Amino acid sequence: MQRKRDRIRAEIERNRAGGHRVPTWVLAAVLGVFLLGWVCLVVTS
Repeated sequence: MQRKRDRIRAEIERNRAGGHRVPTWVLAAVLGVFLLGWVCLVVTS
């Protein structure tokens, strides 16, 4: 049980440290563009 908690704690610390290859806002923007394009495609067809 303690090892599992230590693994989870280490993972949380890695996530908080950052070092992500692609910033979250870029992923959100790509998702927004994709959804907007899909909606335009559905509305115009």
